Amino acid sequence: MATDVKVPALGESITEGTLAQWLKKPGEAVAADEPIVSLETDKVSVDVPSPVAGTLSEQLFKEGDTVEVGAVIARIGEAGAAAAPSAPTADVAASPAAPSGAGEAPALRKEPEVENAEHADLTLSPAVRRAVLEHHVDPSKIHGTGKDGRLTKDDVLAAAQAKDSSPAEPGAQTVAKATPVAPSAPAPQPAQAAVASGERHEERVKMTRLRQTIATRLKEAQNTAALLTTYNDVDMSAVIDARARYKDLFEKKHGIRLGFMGFFVKAVALAAKDVPSVNARIEGDEIVYSDFLDVSVAVSAPKGLVVPVVRDADRLSFAEIEKAIAAFGKKAKDGTLTADDMKGGTFTISNGGVFGSLLSSPIINPPQSAVLGMHRIEERPVVRDGQIVARPMMYLALSYDHRLIDGREAVTFLVRVKEAIEDPTRLLIDL
Repeated sequence: MATDVKVPALGESITEGTLAQWLKKPGEAVAADEPIVSLETDKVSVDVPSPVAGTLSEQLFKEGDTVEVGAVIARIGEAGAAAAPSAPTADVAASPAAPSGAGEAPALRKEPEVENAEHADLTLSPAVRRAVLEHHVDPSKIHGTGKDGRLTKDDVLAAAQAKDSSPAEPGAQTVAKATPVAPSAPAPQPAQAAVASGERHEERVKMTRLRQTIATRLKEAQNTAALLTTYNDVDMSAVIDARARYKDLFEKKHGIRLGFMGFFVKAVALAAKDVPSVNARIEGDEIVYSDFLDVSVAVSAPKGLVVPVVRDADRLSFAEIEKAIAAFGKKAKDGTLTADDMKGGTFTISNGGVFGSLLSSPIINPPQSAVLGMHRIEERPVVRDGQIVARPMMYLALSYDHRLIDGREAVTFLVRVKEAIEDPTRLLIDL
C-alpha cells in the first residue's frame, strides 16, 4: 500500500510553496526521513523527507509547480515496487510516443538526457543538466560542492575548463561520434549545442520565490520609508587586541570562536538604550517601541540573503551571541533555516565586509527602522596625538527611516557604537 507524502506546515501565515527540485526519481529506493523533494517559500527552503522506507512510486507535481500546505505531492510504495507514471519534472522533458522503427524519435528521446546513460540516475537541476550537455562532460566524474554533494553549474563549468586545458583523451572523439543524430531530427537548441569560440548565449532562469520576496520587500522599503544613511569610521585596534588576547581561552571555555559580531551586537544593544527610536517601528499612525532587542543578522545563503533573528540579544552573553550566529550560519548553508528562525527582528546588522565591501548604504528590513552596515577592515593612515599612524579601520553605515529617526539620533547612535568598539570596556560597565 502506498504512503502519501504531503506538503508540511511551512511556517506561520505561509499557505503554499514552490516545488524547487525532486531529489529522488520514481523507482528509486528511499529511507525513512530521507529528503525526496525540496520546496521553496517566500522565506526559506525546506527539504521534505519520506515518512517511510520504500520506493518512490509517484511524483504528482513537476518542478516549478505551486503546491499548497497539506497537498499530496508524492507516494512511497513498498521496496522494489514498480514506479507509476508521474508528472514530468523540469529535468526530463516529456517526449512523444516513439514509432517502432528507427528515425527521429530516438534522437528526440536522447536530447534531454545526459550523454552517459549509465549515470542517468544522477539528480541534476535544469541549469546543471544544460551545462553538462553543452560542454560534453561526464557528471559522474565531477566532485559536487552543492548540498549533499550535488553538482552545481559552477562545478560543471570548472570541469569543462579543466577538460579544455588538458590534452584530449584518446577516446574523446569516439564519444562525440557515438551519438549520431538522424537527418530528420530537429536541430539542437542553442542551450544544448556545443559552445563555439566567440559564441554568445543567454539563459533565462525563473526567479525563485525567495528571490521574488527579497525584491518585493526591498522595493517596498524604498517606496515606503524615507531612507537616509549616515556614516562613520571605527578604529578596530582594541577589539582585534582583545580577540587576540582571549580567543584561545574563550574557545576553550565556551566551545565557540570569539568573533567581531559579538562586539557589534553588544555595542548596538548599548547604543539602543540611549537612542530607543532605532529599535522602534511605525504601525499606522503609531510608533511601537520595544524594550527588547531582537537582532536580524544578514546571512548569505545559496539561494539569497536571509536574516535569521538572534532574540533578546541585549540579554545574551558574548558566547551565547556567537553560538546563535554560528548555528544560523550552518543552517543557512545547509538550507535548514525555518520561517520561525527569521520571524520578527527589531534591528538588523549586515556585514558586507566578509565579501570585501569597503562602503555601502544598506536598505532597512521592513517593518524595522534601521540597519547597521559593517565593512572590511583595512589599514589606513590616521592622526593620533599629532602623528600619522596606520590603524585597522572599518567604515560603518547606519541606514534609517527618517520618518521616525532624526538625523541627530542617527548620528548619536552611530557614535555610541563607535565609542563602544574603540573602547570595549564600555560594554562591561554600561557606558
